[in-house]
Amino acid sequence: MLSAFKSLNLSRAAANFFSSRARKTSTLCSERRGLCVNPDRKYSGKRFNVPPSAEFVARVSGIPTMAKLPFQDSAAGLDAAFIGVPIDTGTSNRPGARFGPRQIRVESALLRAYNSGTRAAPYESLMVADIGDVNVNVYDLKDTCRRIREAYRKILATGCIPLTMGGDHTIAYPILQAVAEKHGPVGLVHVDAHADTSDVVLGEKIGHGTPFRRCVEEGLLDCKRVVQIGLRGSGYSPDSYEWSRAQGFRVVQVEECWFKSLAPLMSEVRAQMGSGPVYLSFDIDALDPGFAPGTGTPEIAGLTPIQGVEIIRGCRGLNLIGCDLVEVSPPYDTTGNTALTGANLLFEMLCVLPKVKYH
Repeated sequence: MLSAFKSLNLSRAAANFFSSRARKTSTLCSERRGLCVNPDRKYSGKRFNVPPSAEFVARVSGIPTMAKLPFQDSAAGLDAAFIGVPIDTGTSNRPGARFGPRQIRVESALLRAYNSGTRAAPYESLMVADIGDVNVNVYDLKDTCRRIREAYRKILATGCIPLTMGGDHTIAYPILQAVAEKHGPVGLVHVDAHADTSDVVLGEKIGHGTPFRRCVEEGLLDCKRVVQIGLRGSGYSPDSYEWSRAQGFRVVQVEECWFKSLAPLMSEVRAQMGSGPVYLSFDIDALDPGFAPGTGTPEIAGLTPIQGVEIIRGCRGLNLIGCDLVEVSPPYDTTGNTALTGANLLFEMLCVLPKVKYH
């Protein structure tokens, strides 16, 4: 199912390496609690995957898995998993998002084990790994959607929460098909410059501008528990978001976000979402292209990275059953900053999953 790193067995190698390293640095661990990687630490009687610390292992070394986590070829035994869906066949403008998962993994080498802002310790509370990529069909978008749907059925059947690296936003549709099969209609926190609710584009019903229209048609969303944040840009009609509002979505246009903290907004969103299952879908083009130029359909006057982090941290306490970060197109940002931002936002998503430990 997931073939990106099929020839690798990093879990055993990493465990052996760090068992040896832990013995050599036990004194340092006791003196600098929380900064040293020691895979022999146990929490609630369970052993967890802990990424290697750059204090002991150079960031530029090793195979670039997400956050330098171990790789395994299925979601079995995991509480959460990073997975790539490398497609851009559904894009309407600039391509390149098929390279998003790869570049996000490369830039994620800068991530560390703890969230200094919130004191979240995901690797002390969840079993997490990188499970590679869905084997997509770059020549056939409908077949790719079928492959994604089948892959996520298997992931969700294990009880694992998928954290997805896109890929263009088309992928949200087959992912939510699999999610709704397991959980029923779900709430949606959708962060984006675009509503992605078009019906037909150039004669096609499946593409990165249509996923949430398809989801509504198939009953995959609990429409009263849907919020779209950051919408903006020129439109095809005077009110580009009329359809969303008619379904019961809450629409938060970017003008409502300018020059302010979004923490109060997220308090309202938590009340809207309640205790039911929620999916978080974050298009990197929600951020202003001055911060994230590497994307296919950029729109000026967008959210800041600070506001993006506020939105994700504001999801703490929700019953999150899946998340995605989509539309990173590395060819349009040779600095790597867009992918670096995406990697950090994915880490923030991991930190707000249910059952994550906070110090």
